[in-house]
Amino acid sequence: MQNVTKVFDALSSDVRRRILAYLSAASLTAGEIAQRFEISKPSLSKHLSVLENAGLVSSERRGQFIHYSLVEDNLVNTLNGFLQQVCPVGRPLKKESRAKATGKRATQQD
Repeated sequence: MQNVTKVFDALSSDVRRRILAYLSAASLTAGEIAQRFEISKPSLSKHLSVLENAGLVSSERRGQFIHYSLVEDNLVNTLNGFLQQVCPVGRPLKKESRAKATGKRATQQD
């Protein structure tokens, strides 16, 4: 559940959501990301750090630049897992799946 908390904390910022939107189309350097915002470089660095710590963004050094990329699977899997936990429609399906995996019969009371 800690990962879910980190992801939602990261998504709580409009700037970070916009960074993720930019990275959904292409890998960008910090400088390329900074050109799209009117924030200081230290502030941008903090936002990128929060996103990376949440596992939503990865960084890779290429020459003298660090390129940031969206870790799409982590975002999708984290949000999907959260929705399955709280969505009433998904609960019976999850119980049925768990019951089949353990060889037990699912009941309405579970």
